[in-house]
Amino acid sequence: MTIEIPQVLSKDDVALVILAAKKKSGMTWEEIADKISMSAVWTHSACVGMNAMPEDKAKALVQVLGLPQEVIDVLAESPTKVWQQTVPTDPCVYRLYEIVGVYGPTIKALIHEEFGDGIMSAIDFDMNVTRVAHPKGDRVKIEMSGKYLGYNSW
Repeated sequence: MTIEIPQVLSKDDVALVILAAKKKSGMTWEEIADKISMSAVWTHSACVGMNAMPEDKAKALVQVLGLPQEVIDVLAESPTKVWQQTVPTDPCVYRLYEIVGVYGPTIKALIHEEFGDGIMSAIDFDMNVTRVAHPKGDRVKIEMSGKYLGYNSW
């Protein structure tokens, strides 16, 4: 199977090429991430165009998935993060919006109580998604850790 590559590649083009190559490879995101020494969360995010990949990681990904060399420069480009709709309709993504809608003010209040007036960085940020066994059915555990950034008031 040959994957056709447009002459001028966009982040969306590269994402489609990567997703096709991943499917063909039969590897999981965790397996791909291990092979390039990154987390599965970051690897997927960079592969679908939401983060820039350092050149060494882009080259490693190209090697792992047998991608054309042309994708390296696109993977290394800074992304423009654009969402196509206000509230997503995919049930899994929608539930995450629902969680933030319901618990966002609580999270904000607790951050402010513990740290002061500021935010959690989404740039200096780590996240892990794991399965946790539970008698009522397995749980999805999402752990997020972002650097605290206090607001300046001058």
